[in-house]
Amino acid sequence: MIGMEDLTPIANIATAVGVAVTAWQLRQSKQQSITTFEDAFAREYRELAAKLPTKALLGKPLTHKEYCDAFDEFYHYVDLCNTQVFHHQEGRISDKTWKYWRDGMETNLSRPAFERAWSEIAAANGDFLELKKEFPPAPMNSKEECKK
Repeated sequence: MIGMEDLTPIANIATAVGVAVTAWQLRQSKQQSITTFEDAFAREYRELAAKLPTKALLGKPLTHKEYCDAFDEFYHYVDLCNTQVFHHQEGRISDKTWKYWRDGMETNLSRPAFERAWSEIAAANGDFLELKKEFPPAPMNSKEECKK
């Protein structure tokens, strides 16, 4: 006959397995949450990129009018980048995803129209501190303002 003392090791093993499965499920749930969060940012970027001038995305210079017409989208891009930097610092964006996003930001912000917009936006206010630390803006070169 099996006594209570014989069941204790089995109960301990079952408890340990249950704890391990629960920990694995929590980790999987956290990873899925991060992936869903990152996917929302990726969707937002694609929607925004569709509104930006293709010439700017290709690194070609824009006319003053083209630049001014797209300035709101450049501003939204800078805002999105700053938000992504902040969430990465808070651990809500994985290091693997951040590497790709950071490389993309660095590439875009080095393109003439993006660089001009980032310089103007950064000079205009004290916002975007996270992005300023990650990608210090170049000094403003253009004296020509967009009039709306």
